[in-house]
Amino acid sequence: MKPLFALFISILLFGSCLETPKNYATLSGKIINSNDLKTITISNRDGYKKEITLSDDGIFSDTLNVKEGIYQFYDGNEVGRIYLKNNNTISFSLDTKGFDETLKFEGDDADRSNFIIANSLLQEKYLTADIFSSTEAEFSKTFKNLKAAYTELKGDYKKLDAAYFTDQDEDFKAMEKSYTSYFMEKLEMRTLFAKGTPSPTFSNYENHNGKTSSLSDFKGKYVYIDIWATWCGPCKAEIPSLKALESKYHSRNIEFVSISVDDARRSGTMEKAHNAWKTMITEKELTGVQLFTGKGWEADFIQTYKVSGIPRFILIDPNGNIVDADAPRPSSQKLTELFEELGV
Repeated sequence: MKPLFALFISILLFGSCLETPKNYATLSGKIINSNDLKTITISNRDGYKKEITLSDDGIFSDTLNVKEGIYQFYDGNEVGRIYLKNNNTISFSLDTKGFDETLKFEGDDADRSNFIIANSLLQEKYLTADIFSSTEAEFSKTFKNLKAAYTELKGDYKKLDAAYFTDQDEDFKAMEKSYTSYFMEKLEMRTLFAKGTPSPTFSNYENHNGKTSSLSDFKGKYVYIDIWATWCGPCKAEIPSLKALESKYHSRNIEFVSISVDDARRSGTMEKAHNAWKTMITEKELTGVQLFTGKGWEADFIQTYKVSGIPRFILIDPNGNIVDADAPRPSSQKLTELFEELGV
């Protein structure tokens, strides 16, 4: 019995030396030029969220109890994606001045995260802002080339399993569907509101100066229209650029007109919406012609131009004809280029 007992003891001793799988992932790394708060936030679609503090030189290390999958991490306004799994040890480094271009993962299952970054860079290369102003044939060709490049990229990550790529393929299809839907909306808009055709008009919208304004009041000038609302974050983000443009082109042959679609949907009552509009104009010292429809999204001009999202910008020529029914934003260099091309 002694040999059997000795064998039993050996098995117990050997088993005790085996490491118990950790119920957390270990994440570390270094971020150059990190945000002023010196933190990164890890989160996912299921509501998981954890904030990690960085040292003064951007170094961090922490543990996270996670459900296996893809997570987002935020450094200020920059966002990246990472694959996390309990018992894994993974690290990454990046310079926020070249976020995706410098982001690199090392450690357990690092290829799963590195593929995501490589795929993001691939999409940035093919899916530029110009894609939405292309023809339908050009749009289709762009996605055909992107799909070929995506397939080639998967071939560079042969160690990843088929199940992983099944999920990535589904994400790719969802992205393509979203882009295609948005492109078709833009294409329809270009057809309905072709350059050179008469623009829909508006009449007697309340002006912040206490009077009313109509599109016809600006005949003989280019009119750059900003359709916005006080509650719209992206709209407010364009305000500094819009004010800078208004200042630069103040003496030129152009009028900058902002039309608010604030209404009771968000504010509760039209009176509260109206007060919010007046207050923001004063507090933000908004310039240009500031108009209030009084009907929000139901205003004829908004409905006729099929405005479904804001901010939306429209450029009309001195004769009241459409130059661009979906013009570039104030923050876009393309808008300045368009103004110069038109001789504004």
